[in-house]
Amino acid sequence: MPIYEYRCSSCGFQKEYIQKMSDAPLTACPECKQETFAKMLSAAGFQLKGSGWYQTDFKGGSKPKEEAKPAAPACCAGGTCAG
Repeated sequence: MPIYEYRCSSCGFQKEYIQKMSDAPLTACPECKQETFAKMLSAAGFQLKGSGWYQTDFKGGSKPKEEAKPAAPACCAGGTCAG
């Protein structure tokens, strides 16, 4: 369930509430009882829990192959390449 942050524009009281998305927004401030309690626009936060996230799913997957180095020409086998 999402966490919504509310703030009262009358008294400045601020609190976070866990609500269903289908729940009606809160309007009455629990501190001053005014109908000026409104949702704040804030960054969404989430936490990944349990197994199955990056550490276990992708860590052992296929690795890119190293590029093959071209073999030295036969004339350069002794280290003296005339070219």
